[in-house]
Amino acid sequence: MSRVKVAVAGATGAVGREMLKVLEQRDFPAEVVPFASARSAGSAVPFKGAELTVRELKEDSFKGFDIALFSAGGSTSEKFAPLAAKSGCVVVDNSSAWRMDPACPLVVPEVNAHDLDWHKGIIANPNCSTIQMVVALKPLHDAARIKRVIVSTYQAVSGTGQKAIVELENQVRRLMSGQEAVPEVYPHQIAFNCLPQIDVFLDNDYTKEEMKMVNETKKIMGDDSIRLTATTVRVPVFYGHSESVNVEFEKPLSAKQARAILAQAPGVRVLDNPRERIYPMPIDAAGQDETFVGRIRQDETVENGLNMWIVADNIRKGAALNAVQIAEALIERDLVRVP
Repeated sequence: MSRVKVAVAGATGAVGREMLKVLEQRDFPAEVVPFASARSAGSAVPFKGAELTVRELKEDSFKGFDIALFSAGGSTSEKFAPLAAKSGCVVVDNSSAWRMDPACPLVVPEVNAHDLDWHKGIIANPNCSTIQMVVALKPLHDAARIKRVIVSTYQAVSGTGQKAIVELENQVRRLMSGQEAVPEVYPHQIAFNCLPQIDVFLDNDYTKEEMKMVNETKKIMGDDSIRLTATTVRVPVFYGHSESVNVEFEKPLSAKQARAILAQAPGVRVLDNPRERIYPMPIDAAGQDETFVGRIRQDETVENGLNMWIVADNIRKGAALNAVQIAEALIERDLVRVP
């Protein structure tokens, strides 16, 4: 890969810092410059054994850059991503701002890297829970064509951000010392509890997070005929989203065949030996690049049905890694340019 100049917007946040870590670990061929709000400008972030000084994100920040990795929130992306693209910098945005924009590809490189071919300067990074699910579903869809998906997620607090991580830590300490847990980030206590609400409720009584999974999956897979319903739950885990996924196919697909397909699928690691108590868990996925799949078994209540359990690090594959993989694919496909 040729050397490029990369801006990381939102570099002081959890995902921004992970982006820098991934760029370093994958030896991404780039000059990297971190950006953040005026409040964080002048601070330092670690990179390749040294420290990079954070610059203030401004309207003219992207002149001379080839790629910008954004993880600075939806309103920031809405303001600055078009400016970056206008300056000739290709944007990979981690917020939800551009995901359902028909002019912006929504990309998981293992699934639909070909959609990068029609980008117009802004590429959307999907929702974390969607990314890990489609990585596992796409090879099975190619083999037997998916008709319907029922997914229930068990999502870590890191998906909400650093404040939620601190809230879980504080609540555990308070409860273990006989004090009352005080919810501030979440509407209810998260420690030793599960909250069947992620994001706001919509008019159809689904949450925004649930409808993200429905709509994003269809766009990424390029198939509006897939029927999908989701229930998303926040659980007291720090890192790693888990998903119980039930899939109905058009054609027969045995659990053995599914294991063999997934074992060869890019970005997937199969951990599936229940008799030996081997199955994916969030503690296995934390800090790892792969999407882990296990508990693959026939659904005995429906023809051509399978159940599976999918786990991935939501900050890594669910955000930072996927964004960097998109940037790598842009370089490999000679698409680091704004039409």
